[in-house]
Amino acid sequence: MNITNILSKLAAKEPGIMGLENFRRSSVLIPLVEVEGEVHILFEVRSMHMRRQPGDICFPGGRIDPSDKTPMECAIRETSEELGITKENIVNVTPIDYVVSDMGRIIYPYVGQLTDINKIILNEMEVGEIFTVPLAHFQATTPDTYKVKVNVIPEDNFPFELIVGGENYNWQIQHIEELFYRYEDRVIWGLTAKILRHFCQLISNENRS
Repeated sequence: MNITNILSKLAAKEPGIMGLENFRRSSVLIPLVEVEGEVHILFEVRSMHMRRQPGDICFPGGRIDPSDKTPMECAIRETSEELGITKENIVNVTPIDYVVSDMGRIIYPYVGQLTDINKIILNEMEVGEIFTVPLAHFQATTPDTYKVKVNVIPEDNFPFELIVGGENYNWQIQHIEELFYRYEDRVIWGLTAKILRHFCQLISNENRS
């Protein structure tokens, strides 16, 4: 193989994310609803039956299944399953920027409208309760920001003899930003808060352009 062949082969490939197959991929939906003429965002409280993050506040969503043709299909399916509504009640679904997290996850967020929240029948194994918050609250609120330090701890058989510095190698400590929104007695944090802030920034930028 010569240089020309190498470059031709690379030129034909669309760049993607290296190691994508090793990431956990999921989709979420930011559900917009109308409450007394005002735009609200609907949130779920995860059921206490859930193995991961019981009681946390989140958007509808979940892991992308092999049967999902696209991340958007996953977001709609999960919303339908968790809220007990038909897919026809989930309209105008639009993608926003996806998230590559520090913990080996890719999250594809979407924004969509729920046309009739009175038809919601919760999947109680996954969702403990739902509530809505006026969008205007988040547009007028700056989330509290904190840092979480993540140390690097190599496994016991790590080959220190192969790297400069050996066991004294200067590993870089990561600092993960965590955001917290408050509304009445509710606390929204983690990836949900990050996606929420980004969504608010996007629509704020659109209004200014």
